Amino acid sequence: MQVYNFEGALTREQEDEFYMKEALKLAEQAFKEDEIPIGAVIVAQNRIIGKGYNLTERLNDVTAHAEMQAFTAAANFLGGKYLKDCTLYVTVEPCVMCAGASYWTQLSRIVYGTIDEKRGYSTVAANILHPKTIIIGGVLEGECARLMKSFFVSKR
Repeated sequence: MQVYNFEGALTREQEDEFYMKEALKLAEQAFKEDEIPIGAVIVAQNRIIGKGYNLTERLNDVTAHAEMQAFTAAANFLGGKYLKDCTLYVTVEPCVMCAGASYWTQLSRIVYGTIDEKRGYSTVAANILHPKTIIIGGVLEGECARLMKSFFVSKR
């Protein structure tokens, strides 16, 4: 895995945008594979340690969300189930299932692009996240929202 050295070079906001762009690349891959275009990366110490995109259609598995793929990859990389001191970057606000899983992983931060007005955790169960998890929303929101809208317009 590649390590990115941002010390002194980027602000926290610029760093968040950098990793959200990595998640967007994965969302675009999902789009190409006719999956709902959501991508996720997990970062620890300036290193992407897990990544994923929706695979629900390919795997015929409703739990194969981008975040779940990234959690598994990150836990395998670290050799343990807890993702303390890690940040999840995901293009769309996590659903209740993924937010609940993030609770158990004990993520330090969740950074998401656009809200999910119908199925996002904040609409359904706002208190489902770990109390120490910091939430940042709206990072590259326009790009993330456009990709989702394009996908669903193509389905109509």
